[in-house]
Amino acid sequence: MQNLKSDGYRPTFSGHETFPLRYGWLQKAYRAVDDAPSAKAAVHVFRDPDSIARFGVGRNMVGAIRYWATAAGVLDETEEGLETTWLGDLLFGKTGTDPYLEEDASLWLLHWNLVSRPRLTSAYWLFNEYRGGSFVRKDIEEQLLKLALECGWSRVAPTTVDRDLQCLLRSYIGGRGSSEAGDSILAELGLIRPMDKTRSRLSRGRKPTLPDAVFLYCFKEFWERFSPSQSTMTFENTAYAPGSPGRVFLLDEDDIVERLERLEENSDGSLVWSETAGLRQIIRHKDRSMKTERRLLKDALSRSRVQVAA
Repeated sequence: MQNLKSDGYRPTFSGHETFPLRYGWLQKAYRAVDDAPSAKAAVHVFRDPDSIARFGVGRNMVGAIRYWATAAGVLDETEEGLETTWLGDLLFGKTGTDPYLEEDASLWLLHWNLVSRPRLTSAYWLFNEYRGGSFVRKDIEEQLLKLALECGWSRVAPTTVDRDLQCLLRSYIGGRGSSEAGDSILAELGLIRPMDKTRSRLSRGRKPTLPDAVFLYCFKEFWERFSPSQSTMTFENTAYAPGSPGRVFLLDEDDIVERLERLEENSDGSLVWSETAGLRQIIRHKDRSMKTERRLLKDALSRSRVQVAA
């Protein structure tokens, strides 16, 4: 499982052009690439002279749309070019579960894809490595610059890191219609909250809008990255390991335990929560493929949408 100190890791502190992820961007990016005749041709939908008119934004924002769509896992940069992903198809495809991003489940999945892997250095570090509660942006910048020095990352300038952190905080603070958040979709999750003009805090605790189906899928994906050959997973790793559901979703222990207690029912018995002899762990009785997990996730989200509509 790759982390910030892995050999060959390349940090990312730019690409968003300081624009937070906004409503409508991911859908536009997905449809533009999906309509392209090939993956190679799809690359040019963000580069050709018509890109500004196609997306209805300026040149820098076009670059930001591509950045966020790939970072969120809606698009994938391959050797052939740009392609849509299983998550993009799940949400925005012909039988997509949430084409207008109206459901909390979709936002949690996007957040998971952005933060559970070290693709975006600042975001991954803040959610998975930072151990404090409240913070000032300057303090986070100093710790990231210290990490860059320790890891030997070249050309990491303080101004670049500061702009990246500003964009990250604007992406997660505020709400719909807030000019400070730039209408960022991630602000709806309430994971980072302002305390005053300079200090913010990570909002750890229960997450009632996080569906069990999303938690189950993300937990399984974490397991596949963390220890795919192991038949058990400790509670501590589930709650506190970098890239775990506990860290990424900022869950408290009570919420995690309650969700793990429902695992057997929600996973059709493939995963079971155990507290034998004081050892808290999850036991994998049946190994289901990620392709199967994705199909089951789509079924669960589709049922939930139908129930809400009814």
